[in-house]
Amino acid sequence: MKTKPYKQDTSPLGYAVGVTLDRFIKSNQADFPFATGELSQLLRDIALASKIVSREISRAGLGQVTGAFGQTNVQGEEQQKLDVVANIRFTRALTKGGEVCAVVSEEDDEVIDLQNKTGKYVVAIDPLDGSSNIDVNVSIGTIFSIYRRVTPMGSPIQPEDVLQKGCQQVAAGYVLYGSSTMLVFTTGNGVNGFTYEQSLGEFFLSHHDIQAPLTGQIFTINDGLTPGADPGIAGFLNACKQNGRTARYIGSLVADFHRNLLKGGIYLYPATVANPNGKIRLAYEANALAFIAEQAGGKATDGMQRILDIPPLSLHQRTPIFIGSVELVDELETYVNG
Repeated sequence: MKTKPYKQDTSPLGYAVGVTLDRFIKSNQADFPFATGELSQLLRDIALASKIVSREISRAGLGQVTGAFGQTNVQGEEQQKLDVVANIRFTRALTKGGEVCAVVSEEDDEVIDLQNKTGKYVVAIDPLDGSSNIDVNVSIGTIFSIYRRVTPMGSPIQPEDVLQKGCQQVAAGYVLYGSSTMLVFTTGNGVNGFTYEQSLGEFFLSHHDIQAPLTGQIFTINDGLTPGADPGIAGFLNACKQNGRTARYIGSLVADFHRNLLKGGIYLYPATVANPNGKIRLAYEANALAFIAEQAGGKATDGMQRILDIPPLSLHQRTPIFIGSVELVDELETYVNG
């Protein structure tokens, strides 16, 4: 029988599809902090839930899941219907996966004990960030942090399991639901981004080894916060304007962070008179994005110290945050610290 060696077809009809998320995880499993398979499966569970949430978002206007749910969450914010849907989808996926013993969610005031006796991990998650933008078809996202539990498996969940510093994360990521759905995550060995291909139902590697620019021309802040913030913030913003930098603010943390991560820039949410402790949640927003920023060569601080070193004292603790390109964050700190 005659045979011939396989030759890759580089014609337009045989273009490369790319590396799937599943294949990427398997080929890089040795780089994971605990390469025993559970973390790999956990990332797959999160990816699966994000596909379902992406589907719900894409048909939100037709499925009558837009608008307020009629309740407020622990933050005192009015829950949107899709907030509740996303919280259910992710919690259900993490429960069925079996690798997670507890979940800390923005939408729940207490720790969710998943009753997985062999679960080695704790997940802190904002199921749907930017929910105020849902009804106007603006990009929104999911943010998650993964920690390894501290107490023995099978024992009751303890505060030290869920109140860990950001520097103890074993993985973190976000999903951006925009013009395309993207999953970006790190396991402590760089940052990679995957774009969802709906017709195949797969995430494909689209942004390999993301590196944040050292500086940039974008500054991101709700300018209405400035009057109640440290005067140094106004000084920094004036310098940005004088240097010809561009203001860009979407109002969805994931979308704003993602743009600045790729293009270079800084995101600011300072402490104000109304919110003296800031407004970004430490456990499931600031820590995850700070971990990603640092792995991509960026920086994240509360103005005084590294975000990943802040001791967590409560589940829904808030913090000021300045995150993005190193040179811009360093410049901001000189204004804030005099």
